[in-house]
Amino acid sequence: MAKAKTIFLCRNCGHQAHKWIGQCPDCNEWNTHDEEMAERISKPSLLAGQPPRLIGDVTVDNFQTVSSGVPELNRVLGGGFVDGSVTLVGGEPGIGKSTLLLQAVAAMSRAGKTCLYVSAEESAEQVRLRADRLNAVVDNLWLVSETSLQGVLAHCDSLKPDMVIIDSIQTIHDPDLTSAPGSVGQVRHCAHGLVTEAKRRAMSTVLVGHVTKEGGLAGPRALEHVVDTVLAFEGDRHHALRLLRAVKHRFGATDELGVFEMMGTGLESVSDPSRLFLSDRAKGVAGSVVVPVLDGHRPLLVEVQALVAPSNLASPRRSAQGVDTGRLSLIIAVLERRSQIGFAKTDVFTSAIGGVKITEPAADLGMALALASSVTGNPLDSGLVACGEVGLAGELRQSAQTERRLAEAARVGFTKAVIPAGAPATPDGIIGLRAETLSEALHLTGMMGNQSGFRPPASARRASQGRARSGAEADVDWAEVRPLRSIPND
Repeated sequence: MAKAKTIFLCRNCGHQAHKWIGQCPDCNEWNTHDEEMAERISKPSLLAGQPPRLIGDVTVDNFQTVSSGVPELNRVLGGGFVDGSVTLVGGEPGIGKSTLLLQAVAAMSRAGKTCLYVSAEESAEQVRLRADRLNAVVDNLWLVSETSLQGVLAHCDSLKPDMVIIDSIQTIHDPDLTSAPGSVGQVRHCAHGLVTEAKRRAMSTVLVGHVTKEGGLAGPRALEHVVDTVLAFEGDRHHALRLLRAVKHRFGATDELGVFEMMGTGLESVSDPSRLFLSDRAKGVAGSVVVPVLDGHRPLLVEVQALVAPSNLASPRRSAQGVDTGRLSLIIAVLERRSQIGFAKTDVFTSAIGGVKITEPAADLGMALALASSVTGNPLDSGLVACGEVGLAGELRQSAQTERRLAEAARVGFTKAVIPAGAPATPDGIIGLRAETLSEALHLTGMMGNQSGFRPPASARRASQGRARSGAEADVDWAEVRPLRSIPND
């Protein structure tokens, strides 16, 4: 019996090789070639599908969104699913992908849509138990446990559904292919088949995808290219918070964020995440500050905490949860060099509360104030927020869309904001405390009280003279400056 012919396919770009190679010559990625059985590929037809038309003659009357019934999912999708669109949802195991989609199709079924849930990983009985918990046992919602591509297409022929959920694409296979389910060839072939049927039937389709250890979508990179929308479902399994964002979206923007809270009855949409993040905040504790961050177009108020403790270790520990470790090291170096606050013999722990991950430099100033507060033992004012980027020279730089960040802080009830000197005017209800350097910001907030010999630089005192301020922002008189905690909140 002749040995079956095999080829090596790159899971990122689909490059074919007759033997294993370390680096792909097309995408330059390493160790991405997997061995697959060679399949007979028929030549594509040369007949054109549709004749070309003038772009002005193309109508968009059929382009409309259908609400998913989940407010935060609609926010990310720009209103809902589009007929004939294919959406890929990725996330870690157990994060809640199946729960979210089952709630969505149940809501659509209640609205009169015919929905088909294809469970290729779990049995129908397991999905029914989850549906009972989520109150998702409704009419017009069909369930089938199927792993064959031909079987899925046959069910679509008989039901003609408006929405199809494939959970998951890695477990769907075509028996005509000799490769194993989940392989690069099978995933790419089945995805192309489902995309083609979705466009032909004007049927909204959602594919659930696995993720790798690095957090990226598993399978060939072509899987992300053939779909219309790629959604990333993130969160810490030890926290109730879940975040949904669009990595790719052909029908709208990718800068919206959906926030959910995992409850006993399923995922609940969070319309006001800032209040959720600050609900358990302890006031009057040193080392705590609130930072207005921006995730896409959505401003969020997140508490950043720092703890500085003496250490007997030769190399003191530097721990960061939810904040970038590199930014933490940078802030510590700037505080030591520019503000004479020592961390050489201390352990430093920082955390963004609530399971949120802060990656933008706008949190630099807040992190620095939290570290200084923990060192001095002086708590920051409970009505204060801090927003700004810290440079290597100790200067403060303004962040993008500062107005939106501070407007969110004013809505929640904060009254003061430490911001860079060049930041725009603050909204009503917010007193802007401006500083050109990190040392000035520490002095304004009273964090340098235990540092003997500290005095704001002469350039800072001169810069405050004659500077026009708008609204409640007055010039800083360094001779009369007081610690921020002594300023009333009124």
